[in-house]
Amino acid sequence: MRTFIRLLVALLLLGGIFGGIFGWKYYQQMQGAGGGPSGLPTASVAATEVASEEWQGRRTAVGSLSAVDTVAVSTEVAGVIESISFDSGQAVEAGDLLVQLDAEVDRAELEGLRAQAELARIEFERAENLLPRRAISQSEFDQARAQLDNATAAVRTQQARIRQKAIRAPFTGLLGIRGVSVGEYLSPGTPIVELRQLAPIYADFSLPERFLPELEPGRTVEVEVNAYDEVFRGEITAIDSGVDVGTRSISVRATLDNDDRRLRPGMFAQVAVLAPERREVMTIPRTAVSFNTYGDFTYRINETGDGLVAERVQIRTGESRNGYVEVLEGLEQGERVVAAGLVRVRDGQPVEIDETVALDHSEISGR
Repeated sequence: MRTFIRLLVALLLLGGIFGGIFGWKYYQQMQGAGGGPSGLPTASVAATEVASEEWQGRRTAVGSLSAVDTVAVSTEVAGVIESISFDSGQAVEAGDLLVQLDAEVDRAELEGLRAQAELARIEFERAENLLPRRAISQSEFDQARAQLDNATAAVRTQQARIRQKAIRAPFTGLLGIRGVSVGEYLSPGTPIVELRQLAPIYADFSLPERFLPELEPGRTVEVEVNAYDEVFRGEITAIDSGVDVGTRSISVRATLDNDDRRLRPGMFAQVAVLAPERREVMTIPRTAVSFNTYGDFTYRINETGDGLVAERVQIRTGESRNGYVEVLEGLEQGERVVAAGLVRVRDGQPVEIDETVALDHSEISGR
């Protein structure tokens, strides 16, 4: 029992000695690091001021681009491909010949039908001359006229069948990749190539139903796509007549000029509907804000008798644009905040501003 007590006392003494040594070393480190009254080391940070800007009201959404007209060109009649008059990806005008099917047999049949029609015409003219002299009956005359009409209709039908074997572009647009070859047999409905009208082009997107009063045809929209680092402008041309019961959102269609055909159907689009009015807002960079489920916060830089000190401030944020965030509550215009690196800063920590750091907040945060 005495041995156990002695061992316990020895362990307590050793713990106290080592604890004192480590505490003294930590105190010396804090003093050497220039720590303030808080005991925290001074942090070197980049700073920025709360700025006032004029923002145009906008409602953002995601959507996709779609062609004004799109069709899979096919054939109405069966036949063997005689010639192909287009290249994949080619621009065509309405009525341009794309594919010609073999129509030799049809043309031969047409010649026979024309001969029959000519004979029917001659017989009708003869009957027409004989009828006034009562050389033929009225029924014989009517029969001759019916034979002429029937022969003429047969010629027109055969001509239409021959035209169907010349497959033409139904509208002006850009062709896709062809899927047929010369000599191939086509059955009715076989797809030959995709044709899309790209100028203009649609941007289809949805917005929550609460924004319906703000939507109207002619309202300007800005569209961004991943393929190009620029903004394309257009206007709303159609608003759906009902609200989707599943998402409680309304479908909207905007039309964009696309004369250079750079925009293509299927592209992912980030759409912003612009409001006619503009408003004053306070902004700070996105990098100056920590976003979390318990509320957003930033570190304000305050001047005290002991120097600059970081203070954690709870804020309420609004829209985000080009790397900046709208501040609705918590800060005032002109106040300084830590611009980046919030994870290295603590509430009440001394800070010094590094003026050599220049941040491009739109590059860091994206759009």
